[in-house]
Amino acid sequence: MPEATILLIIASIVNALVLSSMYILLALGFTFLFNIMGILNFAHGAIYMIGAYICFFLATAVGMNQWLAMLIAVAAVGLFGIFMERFAFRPFFGNINQIIVVCIGIITVLENGVSVSQGFIVQVTPPFVQGIFRVGIVSISWERVVIFLIGISLLVLVLLFINKTKQGLQMRAVAQDLEGAVLQGINVHFVSALACVIACALAALAGSLMGSYLSLTPYMGQDIMIKVLEILVLGGIGSINGVLFAGLIVGTLDAVLPIMVSGTATQAIMMLIIIIILLFKPQGLFGKEVRG
Repeated sequence: MPEATILLIIASIVNALVLSSMYILLALGFTFLFNIMGILNFAHGAIYMIGAYICFFLATAVGMNQWLAMLIAVAAVGLFGIFMERFAFRPFFGNINQIIVVCIGIITVLENGVSVSQGFIVQVTPPFVQGIFRVGIVSISWERVVIFLIGISLLVLVLLFINKTKQGLQMRAVAQDLEGAVLQGINVHFVSALACVIACALAALAGSLMGSYLSLTPYMGQDIMIKVLEILVLGGIGSINGVLFAGLIVGTLDAVLPIMVSGTATQAIMMLIIIIILLFKPQGLFGKEVRG
């Protein structure tokens, strides 16, 4: 096999792993809110965007270390999740239409606020790690390696949190049976707020890392929101296992398809592949079939 082909395959694998890890983190946060609160947080992409811009602003305008800037962005956006749960979601619990309107309002405020303050300019966060990782003929930027390692480490930690900690088990209990959880003495509002904090913090972290890996624009959240919805529909809405598997599929397609076809056709082909899969599995790969 020619050396150029080997390098292309390895680069595609690395890109697939990086994109998949970030997509999965975002989709997990979205799934938390759906399972626990029964809401579709369409503002999740805007939260991802604002986390990226906070990190960018602190690292460039303030001159802060990129890692510290990312931690502050994650903490700030995580705290914003408490505000969202208390004032945007809790008052309209169970009313899907009103929550959608609230999400649209949040998206409009955040996107227009960033657009006015930063302008519609494509920007890039300074790299978190410098240098190239070399093994034989293979050269990979350390930043991609680090982003993947952070993504996979956080994914493992989140799954351990859900399955092994008291708070995680409470979240699962609320997701399975809200009324039963209340009767067992579980503070549903606390669990919902915790889910919002985790979801927003994961989105901010993914945005901070992807702002260095790709780029930043005020409307970057719209593109990532499409990916999240693709993952949810493909994996089965509400399924954690579905998020993991579908995230890997979507990330791989995003890394491989641009090599084979032009950029404009990539999204169309991806949607076609997803539609074909759904024809055979309408409920998603791990979704449960509901019978009337």
